Amino acid sequence: MSYGGGYGAGGYGAPPGADPQLWSWFTTVDTDRSGAITAVELERALMNGDWTPFDLDTVKLLMTLFDTDRSGTIGFTEFAGLWKYIKDWQNVFKHFDRDRSGTIDGEELRDALGQFGYNLSPSLLDLVQKKYATQTGGRYAPAPGITFDRFVRACVVVKQLSEAFGRLDTDRDGWIQINYDQFMNTVLCLP
Repeated sequence: MSYGGGYGAGGYGAPPGADPQLWSWFTTVDTDRSGAITAVELERALMNGDWTPFDLDTVKLLMTLFDTDRSGTIGFTEFAGLWKYIKDWQNVFKHFDRDRSGTIDGEELRDALGQFGYNLSPSLLDLVQKKYATQTGGRYAPAPGITFDRFVRACVVVKQLSEAFGRLDTDRDGWIQINYDQFMNTVLCLP
């Protein structure tokens, strides 16, 4: 939900009780001064620890998670929630990036997902690592592994897929039987 505080000749003011620093960041990101942030505006604002921009797919996932009114944009209140979410994830990332490489390697990923309660098989861990690993090759490319933004996305996707499976596994035996429509509906309903 966007904060509807008045635009006009004097600009627009912060909502009552808003953190002044967060409000300043919000207004900087809101380049079109609409009072709400689009995925493109958010992408330009979010950086990994190595100053590389966030992956657009991760930004879109974050927008889906925090666009509570489904407007396609996030207002200040939604932005504040997203900001806290990112800060919390930064702490998680730092905790699991034990070698301080700025990326998460396979062992660190296994430990992180395991601590979150997701004990993936070695082949699934390898698949997740390959899917979300940063493509290297450029002179200023990050270290091999999964960057912060892609780590958040990988963890959120594993969580969402696991929860979707759990909803279908009504007898909790680790097996489901679904038809094509159920499968497609389950997958397409995920962000």
